[in-house]
Amino acid sequence: MSKVTDLLEKYNSNGVELFDLKKVCNIIRGNRVTKRDVKDFGDYPVISGGQSPMGYFDSYNRDANTITVAQYGAAGYVDFQKNKFWANDVCYSIIPFESIENKYLYYILKSKQDYIYSIRNTDAVPFSLPINTLYSIQIPLPHIKVQEEIVEILDSFTNLIDALNEELSLRQKQFEYYREKLLTFDDKSIYTNLGNVGEFIRGNGLQKKDFTESGFPCIHYGQIHTSYDTSTTSTISYCSDSLAKKLKKAKYGDLLIATTSEDVDACCKAIAWLGEGEVAYSGDSYCFSHNENPKYMSYLFQCNLFADQKAKSATGAKVVRVSGESMSKFVLPIPSLSIQQSIVEKLDAFESLISSLKEEIALRQKQYEYYREKLLTFD
Repeated sequence: MSKVTDLLEKYNSNGVELFDLKKVCNIIRGNRVTKRDVKDFGDYPVISGGQSPMGYFDSYNRDANTITVAQYGAAGYVDFQKNKFWANDVCYSIIPFESIENKYLYYILKSKQDYIYSIRNTDAVPFSLPINTLYSIQIPLPHIKVQEEIVEILDSFTNLIDALNEELSLRQKQFEYYREKLLTFDDKSIYTNLGNVGEFIRGNGLQKKDFTESGFPCIHYGQIHTSYDTSTTSTISYCSDSLAKKLKKAKYGDLLIATTSEDVDACCKAIAWLGEGEVAYSGDSYCFSHNENPKYMSYLFQCNLFADQKAKSATGAKVVRVSGESMSKFVLPIPSLSIQQSIVEKLDAFESLISSLKEEIALRQKQYEYYREKLLTFD
């Protein structure tokens, strides 16, 4: 990255002046639309107070390549809209003056996002970011040519990350397609209730406050949602041996299932335990003890046939639950162990590629953030 070094030397010799944001741009609030006005699909995303579109609209009020900052909700979240969009009334649009490189200002604001979060109004919920507070943020302003060079370097990172994310999305769709194809059978005789091939055992007792740095391996239901994929051989958490004696435990090959979630889609995420010994697990989760191929069963819990039956059995509104009794009645294909193993090998190949892409994206993201801080810290 010799170009970065060259730019840093320019900063040291020339110095960079700071300006309040109000000196370098205009900030425009959007126009109100409600959830009743938007659709699930459409030409133009509606950017509001969250980190993703609240829906879609038939018209737009902002052009492509506009910086946005959320005013409420995820107040302070900075984004760059590459396409035309509708800015809702809780979305600020940042319009730089002609002497300012648009993408440079975006990168500066993105680098200051943690600081912006720290100056929000947190006295009420949802949090808010008053326009005067936003205007007071100080922006380092090197010569326009330097701004353009910084943008060129940082764009090279973000373009690579975007390309990797597109590849990841494609591979995930490919995986889902083949998963459904491989887990659909013409032979109806192999379809049976899950209760016929295993037992659902509800967890108990384990809470996050019980975690220790070492001890007996344990998995909390919330970690199934956030920290594990299809299977695992180890845990990220432990509890005391004395507590473990009181907890339900899974053995090698069992599934651990998070049966509580905020939405139906996430409910019943399952991981296969492939560790050498037992693992303790929490309430709001179940162990499915069986003698089938562990990873086949884990993939089976991801398929559309499982999802359809899960949706019909889910209870609750704000918190969604599916009971072990309900899951035991789900009808799913259980072919021979040799067929299960063949399917697992094919799906594992996709999962391995997806995992590699995720690791590459995480590495490139860290690299981008490192150089962004290097380039945009004008000491």
